[in-house]
This record gives sequence, structure tokens and C-alpha cells, in this order.
Amino acid sequence: MPARQGRLREICRKSCQMNDLPQVHVVGLTWGHVSQDLLALPSQDIILASDVFFEPEDFEDILTTVYFLMQKNPKAQLWSTYQVRSADWSLEALLYKWDMKCIHIPLESFDADKEDIAESALPGRHTVEMLVISFAKDSL
Repeated sequence: MPARQGRLREICRKSCQMNDLPQVHVVGLTWGHVSQDLLALPSQDIILASDVFFEPEDFEDILTTVYFLMQKNPKAQLWSTYQVRSADWSLEALLYKWDMKCIHIPLESFDADKEDIAESALPGRHTVEMLVISFAKDSL
């Protein structure tokens, strides 16, 4: 395991502890690869992914992994925020290919439409979006 990945997992574990969520199991994964850790995960209701839609060449690997996870629970959802880097980038064709749908969540619906969130400089002047991805049909 690369040192950076181990450090990031430890940060996630500490965040869970600080938020009184000791039951949250933190595992590392590589988008598009099915590892033993991924196979061992129980079904999930919500998959959180922050700024994972960074490079268009990774979009399908991300959705492939999400599709695999959603096979265990067809009602599962991926909740993600991302910084808009190009208006030309789209998930639409891949969502169609994987029989998924996407709902845009307005940031103002939960007071996240400001230039500074939680006393940080994020998102600043960047455009940040939130989306929820699920299967296009209620179940497979």
C-alpha cells in the first residue's frame, strides 16, 4: 500500500472517530479495480465521494466501481461533490451506459453556496456542484 494511501485512510478514520462514528469501516480502493477489500464490503446505502470526478479518463472507472457496489444494494446512492473544471465534461453517456441516473443537488439547499464553508477558504470562487447517482430504475 502506498504511504499516501495509508495516511489518507488514517485521516478518514480519525475523522470518523471525531464525529462519533466508530462503526464506519474505512477501506482504500482503486477506481475500476475489484480488490479483496471491495469484495468483502457489505452492502452500502450511501457511498460518499468528494471531488472524484477530476479527470474525464477516470469517469468510467469510477462508475464501474460504483455499479459494482450498487449491485449489492440496488437502492444505494453515490453522493458526490466536485469542482467544475470544464463545461465540456459530462457523465451523461456513461450514466446511460451503466443504467444510472443523476440528480443535481443545489448547494443552497443546505447552505453550502457561500465562498467559505465551515470557516475555510473552500470553495472560494470555484464552482462546486453536488450530485446523487443511483440506478435509473428503482431496482434491477
